[in-house]
Amino acid sequence: MPEYEFVDVYVPRGVSRKETARLLTDHAEYGHWELDRLTLRHDGSRRVRLRRRIIRQLRATW
Repeated sequence: MPEYEFVDVYVPRGVSRKETARLLTDHAEYGHWELDRLTLRHDGSRRVRLRRRIIRQLRATW
C-alpha cells in the first residue's frame, strides 16, 4: 500500500483562479505534488491539500 506525505496550502481570498492554478502547477512540476483535496471556503479563500508518494529505499544486502 503506498504511503503519502501531505502539505496544506492556504490561498487567500484576493488571489485569482489563474494565479492559483499557476501556483499549484509549480508545486506539481517541481515538487512532484498532486492535488488531493481543494476546499472553497465561505469567505472566498481556498484550502488546498497536496500529496506526494513516499518512496522507501530498500537496503541491499550482500
